[in-house]
Amino acid sequence: MTSAPSSDPRCNHRIRAREVRVIADDGSQVGIIPTSEALRMAQEKGLDLVEVAPNAEPPVCRIMDFGRFKYQQQKKVQEARKKATTVQLKEIKVRPKTDEHDYQTKLKHIRRFLEDGDRCKVTVFFRGREIVHKDRGQVILARVVVDLGELAKVEQEPRTEGRMMTMLLAPQVKKPIAPA
Repeated sequence: MTSAPSSDPRCNHRIRAREVRVIADDGSQVGIIPTSEALRMAQEKGLDLVEVAPNAEPPVCRIMDFGRFKYQQQKKVQEARKKATTVQLKEIKVRPKTDEHDYQTKLKHIRRFLEDGDRCKVTVFFRGREIVHKDRGQVILARVVVDLGELAKVEQEPRTEGRMMTMLLAPQVKKPIAPA
C-alpha cells in the first residue's frame, strides 16, 4: 500500500480527528458527526471523505471524488504556470566612441526589449585611456533616457564599476485610458 505525499489533504482512513464537520457532495452542511459515520456516508455514495480544512476545530471534511479533486488541483497549477510571465534582463553594450548609426541600431534594440516587457541594462564600456572621459559615458546614457522618453523609466541610475558604467531601464507601466 502506497501512502500519499504529505502535501495532499488527508483522505478516508487517514483522517485522525474523532469528530468532523461534514459538507455533503452537493455542498450542503451535514453538521458535526463522528469520523466513522462520515466515512460510512461517503462509502455509501461511492465517494471519498476528504479533509479540506485540517486546522479548523473540528476539522472540515467534504464528501467528494478524491481523484477528480486531485486532477482539478493539478489543472489549476498548470494554468497558473502558463499565465506566469518571466521578465528577462537584456544587456546592450556601447562605447564612448560609438558612431551615430550604431547608436541608433542599439537604441532600436533597447526599444524592442522594453516593448516586450523585459528590463534592459545599458553598459558603457571604456577601453584604455577612454576611462579618463567618464563624462562621455554619462552623456550617452542621458541621451538614451531622453531618446526613449515615455517608454522607459530609470530603475538604477548610472554608476561606474571598474571600466564599465551601467544603468538599468525598466518598461514604463501604461495606465489604461478610462472610457469617457
